Amino acid sequence: MIGIRTEAQVEKMRTAGKLLYEVLTVLKTLIVPGATTRLLNDTAHKMITGAGAMPSFLGYDGFPASLCTSVNDVVVHGIPNERPLREGDILGVDCGLILEGWHADSAFTAGVGRISPEAQRLIDVTEACFWQAFDVVRKGYRVRDISRAIEDLALKNGYQPIHALCGHGIGRKMHEDPAIPNFVEKIPGIRLQPGMTLAVEPMIAAGTWEVTMEGWHVATADKKLCAHYEHTLLVTYDVPQILTLPESFKRGDSA
Repeated sequence: MIGIRTEAQVEKMRTAGKLLYEVLTVLKTLIVPGATTRLLNDTAHKMITGAGAMPSFLGYDGFPASLCTSVNDVVVHGIPNERPLREGDILGVDCGLILEGWHADSAFTAGVGRISPEAQRLIDVTEACFWQAFDVVRKGYRVRDISRAIEDLALKNGYQPIHALCGHGIGRKMHEDPAIPNFVEKIPGIRLQPGMTLAVEPMIAAGTWEVTMEGWHVATADKKLCAHYEHTLLVTYDVPQILTLPESFKRGDSA
């Protein structure tokens, strides 16, 4: 069943989203050559638990960390470790937390030091795919409209959306209905209704959409770069609200 949130529930999710935004803002400052993803994980864990929240990912189906840190060709679910980040890497950081029983989920991809123009373009297009999808997250549109918005922009730029993974509903649980593919399926999916809360997360590959999976590790089959961008959204009658950005955020601001 797809939940419709009350105003009080939305406020709880907004509070969780604000905390998550603060965590990710700090993590962005730590992404430099020589830093480790273990440092990012430990920083996130301390901030989340210090604020009275819980990491959504830690222990989820046995996942061993509070962050997913995915380097270069790793699509998602990279496990933090002690390998220093290298100049030119790109790093996907995905984080979720639970505050007073409600989840927030957000992700971004950043370059480590100086990166190639090709890598930066992939990051930029992936974020642009999110914003194109943002425009159809509103009453009356269908899940397939979100998928089409993401896929169309990715393909237009010579990229492929990952097929094996998708966005999702979010609320009391991290993963709820509906599933939100980043490519167009035959099934149109449900119509969006005000009060739905969704995690929209383009995962865009520079090469093939096919992946390899080994344990938690999901990587592009051709070892080409992949980028990831995600926010938790509230469907309204008009422009959706982003619960994992400040209310003062304006489209076009650095996120």
